[in-house]
Amino acid sequence: MVREQYTTTTPGTSLERPKNEYVYKIGIYGWRKRCLYLFVLLLLIILVVNFSLTIWILKVMWFSPTGMGHLRVTKEGLRLEGESEFLFPLYAKEIHSRVDSSLLLQSTHNVTVNARNSNGEVTGRLNVGPKMVEFHGQQFQINSKDGKPLFTVDENEVVIGTDKLRVTGPEGALFEHSVETPLVKAEAFKQLRLESPTRSLSMDAPRGINIKAQAGNIEALSQMDIKLHSSDGVLLLDAETVRLPKLPEGTRGGSSNSQGLYEICVCPDGKLYLSVAGVGSTCQEYSRVCQ
Repeated sequence: MVREQYTTTTPGTSLERPKNEYVYKIGIYGWRKRCLYLFVLLLLIILVVNFSLTIWILKVMWFSPTGMGHLRVTKEGLRLEGESEFLFPLYAKEIHSRVDSSLLLQSTHNVTVNARNSNGEVTGRLNVGPKMVEFHGQQFQINSKDGKPLFTVDENEVVIGTDKLRVTGPEGALFEHSVETPLVKAEAFKQLRLESPTRSLSMDAPRGINIKAQAGNIEALSQMDIKLHSSDGVLLLDAETVRLPKLPEGTRGGSSNSQGLYEICVCPDGKLYLSVAGVGSTCQEYSRVCQ
């Protein structure tokens, strides 16, 4: 508390000093002073709490000069160590794992990878679900390490670029339409079977068809007819013995009684024709059929 008194006198005169009627107090007193101290104390408490929370957040989030938590900022980009969870879409130019570990993308429902153009439209989509893997795009291609296409799918065709296609299913392979291939081969010690349960089976080749069984028999079974036709060439049966076990055999009788039997005759050029069977051979070397 400061008190100031001002008295004006004239030299040589004596006056009595006036009483302290006017006293000016400078400062904050009473309840204002207590409120001010309380407000300063509250600010100090808030400052300490904020500083403590900041230290706690920095410690929990693992902030460091190189990044935050499992996230590290390097010259090549961002690096995540360990398992990370993304609650919203992730946009990145390239994602790859470390040299000594694999890259794992895991989700409770499905994993979807989208490719967009400059307008934001989806041009390709890969959806890995719990029951099915879907791909939406113009072309799907799988390449080998050296860049060779192994499997290619588009709207027009499916191309398998491997040297050998192996089908290991117990029921084999089912083709609803035509199949074009240079070779059909069974595994070692396994049988090769070409079957059409309800329709005909046709094999066409411009230069010939080669059917070979190195250790077994070749059987051709059909409900109706089996036709071997060569449009420009001969039909060659190269074997030590050609047997037709179920051909009917006639009995000796007159030449007029053929019993509806025929004899297979061979022309000098290899052409086959049928002739009405008789007591002796009815094949003629210079038959009109052979000319």
